[in-house]
Amino acid sequence: MSHPVREAVEAHAEEIRALGPANEALGRLDDRAATLLRDAGAIRMLQPRTYGGLELHPREFAETVMRIASLDGATGWVAGVVGVHPWEMAMADPRVQEEVWGENHDTWIASPYAPMGLLRPVDGGYVFDGRWQFSSGTDHCRWIFLGGFLTDADGGRLSPPRSVHVILPRADYEIVDDSWDVVGLRGTGSKDVVVKDAFVPAHRVIEYAKVVDGSLAAESGLTNPAYRLPFSAAFPLGITAAVIGMCEGALAHHLAYQADRVQITGQAVRDDPYVLYAVSDAAAEIAASRSALLDNVSQMYDMVAAGREITFERRAVGRRTQAAAAWRAVRAVDEVVARSGGNAMRMDNPIQRFWRDAHTGLTHAIHVPGSVFHASALTEIGVEPPQGPMRSMI
Repeated sequence: MSHPVREAVEAHAEEIRALGPANEALGRLDDRAATLLRDAGAIRMLQPRTYGGLELHPREFAETVMRIASLDGATGWVAGVVGVHPWEMAMADPRVQEEVWGENHDTWIASPYAPMGLLRPVDGGYVFDGRWQFSSGTDHCRWIFLGGFLTDADGGRLSPPRSVHVILPRADYEIVDDSWDVVGLRGTGSKDVVVKDAFVPAHRVIEYAKVVDGSLAAESGLTNPAYRLPFSAAFPLGITAAVIGMCEGALAHHLAYQADRVQITGQAVRDDPYVLYAVSDAAAEIAASRSALLDNVSQMYDMVAAGREITFERRAVGRRTQAAAAWRAVRAVDEVVARSGGNAMRMDNPIQRFWRDAHTGLTHAIHVPGSVFHASALTEIGVEPPQGPMRSMI
């Protein structure tokens, strides 16, 4: 089903595709690429209607991110990462929502959520310090979500730990310009950010546990089922959708490239049953990854809409499905690239860029399968996974 964002993306598809090399050369999204995302409303897909958002179904969000990423991996990645932040901002204190979106509904919010900062209580609020890596699209954002741990008045971490998300304006953090020199997703500009002794009023702090268990959405009075999804379903969605979209982009370029290609043996690819079989098998795997991701989030949405609880076991299965989808799609791209010939590795061939971007996207923490698969298996045989790292990504 089409909607205004998807229609705008299709209208500018060739321009988004053509900007891929410029994004990579700059080490961030080209200003024109960011403008195309902004004008299309790509970052407002999960934003509340109160502030100009579209409140689309999360499946529509993921499908749109896939399409953008199939045109250019970096642009799709930014759409998926930055595009999920309005989902959490919808649950935040109304005062900070007004600060962020009151004057401009198209204000973008960066992250990362990794708890790399320390938040110390002081009179009237907190003082925040830390350094974070991987703030995707950060050059085009004016606010940021940053993860951290609460401390006592002396700066010592609380025990048990209490994780928080802290919301800061651009004036309160520094972007480290030379901190993003990587092999893939270069165009995302996922740079380091630094915070030094920033004062944070209490209304800009969110308890992470309340996002995870859904209580923050309930306290905020949000009725749209999209906002009642577990954080572990909503946050990874745009990232995995982007990776699958990159795989679709690699496949599309491969098919176009192979149509008239003659191998060094003198045989046309279209007459080589071994290559055709492998490519068809890879295409089926990428399509299966797409379906699994979309079906997973649709099922969770329907459960929430029906008033049913999403248990830890269901969350673990959902994360397993999401992580497995990314790995399946990237493995399939490896099969495609291995049959693209040496010319696919030339820097002017988009196949190699999609290949590098997809593999880099796979290294994101949400795609690490070990503890997720472990926890999912335990829950399905009736064993409660222990507290700690195994549960932290679920």
